[in-house]
Amino acid sequence: MTVLAPYDGSSLSETAVKRAVGFGEYRDEAVVVLTVVPDDPAFAERRGWLEAGESYDPDAVERQFRSKLDGIAPTATVRTERPTEPAARGATTRNDVTRTIRRVAADVDATVLFIGSENAAQVPAPADSVGTPIAGDADYDVHIVRTAD
Repeated sequence: MTVLAPYDGSSLSETAVKRAVGFGEYRDEAVVVLTVVPDDPAFAERRGWLEAGESYDPDAVERQFRSKLDGIAPTATVRTERPTEPAARGATTRNDVTRTIRRVAADVDATVLFIGSENAAQVPAPADSVGTPIAGDADYDVHIVRTAD
């Protein structure tokens, strides 16, 4: 059994990771922290990974995330993915990230996901939340973190 926590550098995803680690320790389950770093500068800018006009380096974002996660989740396995499959016609980067989270959840046999999101599972669903489609999956329990520590 595995606990999965996607991490995007936000304070809510950091809180979700911390709670996933605590849950995993309590249940004696492995914890995997997933970072999905798409090759999309506009997405990176919206996420606050770079400033307007700054060049986007996905490898630098990955290194930054790993460095942060070494401090907050030293016992967790950190896995970084870059969506590489061609997006379906009309698919967005958000769709690619969501598909990647679902694929990794299946790969690691996740039983619980901890997702940090201000707006996951709310109606109407915001266009930029990956938590909303993940929260509807019945393959695993989903813990949504809406307030940061």
